Amino acid sequence: MIDTTVATFDPNAKVDSDAPLVTVTDSALKHFKRILGNASDKKIRLSTKVSGCSGYAYVLEPVDAGKDDDVSIELADGMMLLIALDASEIVRHTEIDYVVQGINGEIRFNNPNVVSECGCGESFNVG
Repeated sequence: MIDTTVATFDPNAKVDSDAPLVTVTDSALKHFKRILGNASDKKIRLSTKVSGCSGYAYVLEPVDAGKDDDVSIELADGMMLLIALDASEIVRHTEIDYVVQGINGEIRFNNPNVVSECGCGESFNVG
């Protein structure tokens, strides 16, 4: 018998507590360390914004402090990844990677919730 279960995106659903909300590859972690340098309080914040032709864009930035309702994930060496609560379901199960091709490097978001992306890669839609 074939399993015909279909997973759907529910922006109001609770985060699955058994699975990591977001994972960060070693390559991305090294990239974040370079960005943050010797900062004593190392934090990177991930959020989303309405943007482009497809709906959302990722916002990833170094911050001194997050917002009270941010989800915190401790990374290696005391570094923290903060995730905006309103973005948590959009980025659920996303892998953040840093890829170098030739002399160029870029952050890539391997997000299983994405159903479409714009042609230029600036924005995405989750359903």
